[in-house]
Amino acid sequence: MQSIKRKSLLYKSEVEYADFCLNHVEGCSHGCKYPCYAYMMKRRCGIVKTYEEWRQPKIVSNALELLDKEIPKYKNKIKYVHLCFSTDPFMYKQEQICNLSLKIIDKLNANNIRCTVLTKGVFPRELGSRNGNSNKNEYGITLVSLSEKFRKEFEPDSAKFKDRINALKYLHEKGFKTWVSMEPYPTPNLIKQDLMEILEAVSFVDKIIFGRLNYNVKSSEFKYSKGFYNDLALSVIDFCKRNKIGYHIKQGTQI
Repeated sequence: MQSIKRKSLLYKSEVEYADFCLNHVEGCSHGCKYPCYAYMMKRRCGIVKTYEEWRQPKIVSNALELLDKEIPKYKNKIKYVHLCFSTDPFMYKQEQICNLSLKIIDKLNANNIRCTVLTKGVFPRELGSRNGNSNKNEYGITLVSLSEKFRKEFEPDSAKFKDRINALKYLHEKGFKTWVSMEPYPTPNLIKQDLMEILEAVSFVDKIIFGRLNYNVKSSEFKYSKGFYNDLALSVIDFCKRNKIGYHIKQGTQI
């Protein structure tokens, strides 16, 4: 795998539900076609030029060294560190990336910093007993459908939805807090599906984040998106309240 070096790693996130964050990989092999917001931003900044280049991830070779320098600097300011917003820490079938992610989580936990983690891959089972400091970590998956046909079209090289759910449920059964990001949730002209079926499949989690699909040409052509997302957001809220699950509706989803 190709590698790059960076001058810094930890940063204060501007995402509404996050604190500090890090991205220890440039690019993502999942090839999401919603389109991928991270790819759009990196291309706009000139960091990558093409979709094909984006799909050839580059690992940050000095990530652990940067953490050794930055943890003492930010430790008193950090509530938790999120992995990741512009890449995937457990990128499907990318062993080198997964191994580095485990080392990063270990290092943060060893410094009494908890992690929140989000993936479209499969969480390694060893996370269930990785170390003695990880019990406050929170693990999440992105899940916007249960249809494998939809996944193959929009998230072609990510893990199967069923495999994501099973790996997350294993961590839940080990006592970890778990969550689901239902974003970007597609409009009916992309796929007709039952939101309640998806919610029921992850009813064991501690929190659900729900958000609309943006930047998609076909989705923007759906005339009733305002009412569609308003109704679904209310359904998510009602489901979570009935099942005592925390929830967060992304800004701009309800209008």
